Amino acid sequence: MLTVDFDRLGLRPGDRVIDMGCGAGRHAFEMYRRGADVVAFDQDADALAEVLDLFGAMKEAGEVPAGAEADIKEGDALELPFADGEFDRVVASEVLEHIPNDIRAIDELVRVLRPGGTMALTVPRWLPEVVCWKLSDDYHNTPGGHIRIYSDKELIGKAVNAGLEYDGIDYAHGLHSPYWWLKCAVGVSNDQNPLVKAYHQVLVWDIMRARGWSTLTRGAEKLLNPLVGKSMVLYFHKPE
Repeated sequence: MLTVDFDRLGLRPGDRVIDMGCGAGRHAFEMYRRGADVVAFDQDADALAEVLDLFGAMKEAGEVPAGAEADIKEGDALELPFADGEFDRVVASEVLEHIPNDIRAIDELVRVLRPGGTMALTVPRWLPEVVCWKLSDDYHNTPGGHIRIYSDKELIGKAVNAGLEYDGIDYAHGLHSPYWWLKCAVGVSNDQNPLVKAYHQVLVWDIMRARGWSTLTRGAEKLLNPLVGKSMVLYFHKPE
C-alpha cells in the first residue's frame, strides 16, 4: 500500500534515494523494484533487520533490475549520517507527525537532498486526523504516537522555509479514514468488534487486489481521496 506517487516524484533507475523513517519498508521496496540505489533509514533496529532480509529475498527472486542496490541505516532523523546533497530523491512518509523537533528533521532532509532533487513528505491529513483525536484519546496518547496535526499550509511553510520549492499535493487512502474513525469510536484496540473486523477484511481484499473487489474499492478510494484521504502527500524540489 503505497502513499507516494513515484512517477510524480521523478524517480528513475540509478537514483540514490533515502526512505527516512522507513518502518516496515513499503516505499523502500518499491523504489528498489524500480532500480534505485536505496537507503532504508530508521531508528528501529529490529524493523531494519527485517527490511534487510526482504531486500535480499527480492534480489534472489529476481524482482529488482541489475545494478540496483539497497541497504539499511540506523540513526536519528535529527542527525542524518550522510553528506550534503547525497540523495537524488528523499521520502519521509508518515514520520514527521511523530517527531517533536520537526523543523530540525526537515532541515536535515533538505541538507542531504542534492540541488535539483525532489522530495515527498506525507503526513496524516488535517480533517481525518482531527476526527480521530476527537473520538479517542488512546489514538494519539501513546509512546511514540502522533504529537501534532498538520494543515497543508503549515507543512508547506516549514518545507519552503527550509529551502524547498513546493510542487503540489495529493491525497491517499480515502478508504482508511472511515476505518480509523470506526476504530476510534469502538476503541482503537478493539479489533474483535464485528464492524471493525468486516471493514478490515475489505481493506485486506483491496491491498491483495482481490478479483471484483479491486475494481470496486479502487473506484471508491478515487472518489474519497479528495474528500477524506487519510494522508496528504506534498511534493517539493530543491532549487539548483
